[in-house]
Amino acid sequence: MALINTIREKSGWAVGAVAIGMLLFIVGGDLIGNGNLFNRQDNSVGSVGGDDVSVEEFNVLLEQQKEAYVSQNGRQPTEQEMQSLRDQAWNQIVFRRAFQPEFEKLGLQVTEEELTDMVQGRNIHPTIKQAFTDPQTGQFDRARVIEYLRNLDKMPPQQQQAWYTFEQGLPQDRLGNKYFALLKNTEYVTTAEAQRYNEAQNAKANLRYLFVPYFSISDSAVKVQDAQLGDYINRNKARYKVQEGRDLEYVVIPVTPSTEDSTQVRQTVDQLAAQFRTAPNDSLFVRLNSDQPYNGQYASPADLPEKLREQLPLQVGQVYGPFADNGTFSLYKVTAAKAGTTAAARASHILIKPEGTTPEADAAAKAKAQGILNQIKAGADFAAMARQHGTDGTAPQGGDLGWFTSGRMVPEFEKAVFGTSSAGLLPTLTKTSFGYHIIKVTAPKTSQTYRVAAVTKSIAPSDATNDAAYQRAQELKGKATDLEAFRKAVAADKSLQKLEAKGLGKSDQVVGNIPNAREIIRWAYEKKTEVGSVSDVFSVNDQYVIAVVTGTREQGTADVASVKPEVSTFVRNEEKAKQIMAKLKGSTLEQMAAAYGSAAQVRVANDVVLGQGVIPGLGAEPVAVGTAFGLKPGQRSAPIQGEQGVLVVELVATTPAAPAADLKTVRTQLQGMRSARANGAVYEAVREKADVKDERVKFF
Repeated sequence: MALINTIREKSGWAVGAVAIGMLLFIVGGDLIGNGNLFNRQDNSVGSVGGDDVSVEEFNVLLEQQKEAYVSQNGRQPTEQEMQSLRDQAWNQIVFRRAFQPEFEKLGLQVTEEELTDMVQGRNIHPTIKQAFTDPQTGQFDRARVIEYLRNLDKMPPQQQQAWYTFEQGLPQDRLGNKYFALLKNTEYVTTAEAQRYNEAQNAKANLRYLFVPYFSISDSAVKVQDAQLGDYINRNKARYKVQEGRDLEYVVIPVTPSTEDSTQVRQTVDQLAAQFRTAPNDSLFVRLNSDQPYNGQYASPADLPEKLREQLPLQVGQVYGPFADNGTFSLYKVTAAKAGTTAAARASHILIKPEGTTPEADAAAKAKAQGILNQIKAGADFAAMARQHGTDGTAPQGGDLGWFTSGRMVPEFEKAVFGTSSAGLLPTLTKTSFGYHIIKVTAPKTSQTYRVAAVTKSIAPSDATNDAAYQRAQELKGKATDLEAFRKAVAADKSLQKLEAKGLGKSDQVVGNIPNAREIIRWAYEKKTEVGSVSDVFSVNDQYVIAVVTGTREQGTADVASVKPEVSTFVRNEEKAKQIMAKLKGSTLEQMAAAYGSAAQVRVANDVVLGQGVIPGLGAEPVAVGTAFGLKPGQRSAPIQGEQGVLVVELVATTPAAPAADLKTVRTQLQGMRSARANGAVYEAVREKADVKDERVKFF
């Protein structure tokens, strides 16, 4: 409140409810959790620096943020949004606890004057600046900020609390900015570094090189042992750092409508069709009987449902349907018709694109298109010719473009289609920027529009269908007492498919192809859940899921089993490299190639750039490129184990980089690159030092 009082003493403010929403951090929360949340003995959602974070503390922050979210968006967050908001709330707690000791060590503080300056001074906080900037002029209005604070105590309590929450975060925000700025400002690029960077980005070399790809040796000829894989992982620990994870196998039993369910809905729709024909108020009838809201807008044939377009021309007062499509039955009643302002038509085309930009290429495309047009005139099937000769995405559909209104196609094409009043093949080619078109008008232009009342009924599973699927899942659960029994039971039922999900993290939301599967993740991380544990039946997204834990992974370095396919490739290539190098005999590249055999190739690469690490025509080979720039002209390297094979490089000549016209520009560029990485690197370093443990999976 000190900040508000200070500002009120100086002057004051007014702005609408929309602005206050923009002032808020996009965060939120949830106090509910599980029903027995506060009865748990362990009420810690994690720890930072060895100090527990209680679920009560976490939920207080979440509730404040959730209220802010609702105030800003006018609705409750979805479960997916809730998870994002929980993550943001957790990160705020981590930031406060991990960084506060660092702030105190450096003596960083935020004064009342600074806070006032962030709201109405020269260094306005970005969120406030965004909220109180006139969208028409793009100018920040400080007077509106002051007037708003002056009238804050007259506003609804929810808006007042939203501001107080925002205000409480300002000191922490400023401290963070100061801390990061201090560290980022220690980044310094010397003149020598700028010169080396300029040289790396602009120096070029011409090379000759011998290349033997790893695939010249069959994978089956190289046996890789687990001990070798473990040794490779130990030599590359930084690459194989992993977080805690769980591996699952699972089956999904969908709850899909039965034939009986479909028949029942169809019978209902048939009854509605008879009532719809005589309904005195069509919009009210739709509101009472349809799964979709009433739409009273007029629509051209281009915007009507396909099933209804097939009935054109439509008659006012007539009910069309029911039509079955994508799990729904639909009825359509035409309530009115009138001439619209935009014409619509339907056409098919065969596009022949020139194979180049020369006059000769254009003439060849025109001749080909004319030949196809002549064949169609002689009786060839248009759709078949389109599938055979069409060069755009409509070819598989026989060239059908469907219905479209004027203004959607290029002018030349529209002129041809809307210039005719009857259906049929246009007698001449139409040229556009895309090429030459052979056009068949399948429905001539019309400006007629219709107002259609639609009743849709989804074919949903009945209670009996849902119960049958659940019973089936329970029967499977009864047989699956452990991992072996689970696999055996699934294998015995040919209608089931066993799926896998590996390395699931504590905060994941998705299990394989199942979204919103948070409950399955939480179960996998419960203390009582072990390898081989079989879950209860989960109801997720209108389907039943049974899962079994097949593996666990602790935070640290990945084990051999979890990364075996990837690491096996690297280790196998190491062994192949040894075999290849042993055969490279000779004093020239050509002699080495001859000694190895036909798989060895001698190539030339010009204008190779040191800083890019790429050999044109081959790809990324940073070690080989770096080695080449260390050679003298005519000098040859020893065999190099590369990314894609073994290389021997021979430097032909180098072209040094021209001295930078302005080293200051190079230094600024390099400084910017380093600064862009600084925030993330600093955050991770402080977080790692604070020994953050996230145990929210116990509650959410």
